Amino acid sequence: MRETPGRLLRLLSLLQSHRDWSGTELASRLNVTTRTVRRDVDRLRELGYPVHAVMGPVGGYRLGAGAELPPLLLDDDEAVAVTVALHTSGSEEASQRALSKLSRVLPSRLRHRVAALEASMLALPVRGPVVDPAVLTAVSAAIRAAETLRFDYVRHDGGSSRRSVEPHRLVSWGRRWYLVGWDTGRDDWRTFRVDRLTPRIPNGPRFTHRDPPDGDLTAYLTRRMGREMWPLRAVLKLHAPASELAGRVEGEVTPIDARTCRLELASDSYDLVAFVVGMLDVPFEVESPPELAERLRVLAARYAAAT
Repeated sequence: MRETPGRLLRLLSLLQSHRDWSGTELASRLNVTTRTVRRDVDRLRELGYPVHAVMGPVGGYRLGAGAELPPLLLDDDEAVAVTVALHTSGSEEASQRALSKLSRVLPSRLRHRVAALEASMLALPVRGPVVDPAVLTAVSAAIRAAETLRFDYVRHDGGSSRRSVEPHRLVSWGRRWYLVGWDTGRDDWRTFRVDRLTPRIPNGPRFTHRDPPDGDLTAYLTRRMGREMWPLRAVLKLHAPASELAGRVEGEVTPIDARTCRLELASDSYDLVAFVVGMLDVPFEVESPPELAERLRVLAARYAAAT
C-alpha cells in the first residue's frame, strides 16, 4: 500500500496515547499489514520520532522521548485547552510565539470554540516579574537530581547574599515563582523569589530530600507566603460553617463552632478584602484591624449613595 500522510498521522496519534502497541493491533487499527506498519514506523523514525521496539513474547512499539522536540498531535479538546492557557499566561515572548504558531493551524471549528471561551472569561493581566526559563530549568534540575543549589540572591531590601540550599519545590504563587528549600547556612526552611536568584555552576553535593516543612507544604506556604507577600492582614468572623468556605477562598479558615468560623486574609488592599468577603455572600464581622472596619464604612456609604 502506498504511503499516505494521513496514515502516518493516524499511526503517530495512536503511539502518542502512551501505551504499548503490538504490530498486529496497529495493523488492525490502520487497516494495513504488519509489514506496512514496520515501514511506517521506520518513516516516523526518519522524521525524528523516537519509536522504540518493545521486547517480549508479543513485541510491539512505544513512542519514547527523543533528543529534540518533534511535532505533536493534539486532539480538539487538547488544542483548545493549550490555546486558552497560552492566551491567559501573560505576555512572555515564548508564550506568544507558541500561541502564534498554534493559532495559525487551528481549524475553523476550534477557533470558534476558543473565541467563545475567551469571550466568557476574565483574564486578568499578569504583572509579575519575568523569570528566565533557563533559571527555572536549572532549579528544577537540581530538585530532581537532589543536588544542593548554590546561587546569588537579591534580598527584598536590595542587598545581596550567596546561598546554599537543598531545593525542595518550585511554587507559582501570586504571579511569582518561588523556590522552597532548606537553607544550609540558616539551618531552616526558606522561600526565595526565583526572579531574584542567579544559579552558580556547578551545583553542590547531593542530599536526601527532607519531609516537607510542617509536614504539609501547602499549609506551610499558606501561612508563610501570605505574610511575606502581602503587607496587610485581616481577621473576620463569618457566620457560616467552615466546611461551607472550603475551596472558595484563599485564606486560613478556622472553625469556631458549628455555625461560625474565623477567616484570616493577607492582601495589599483593604478594598480587595472587601471584594473577596462580599463575594462569599455570608454575614461577617471585622475582628481586626480597625483600618479595615473604617474602609468598609466608607465603601458602604458610597454604595448606599449609589442606590
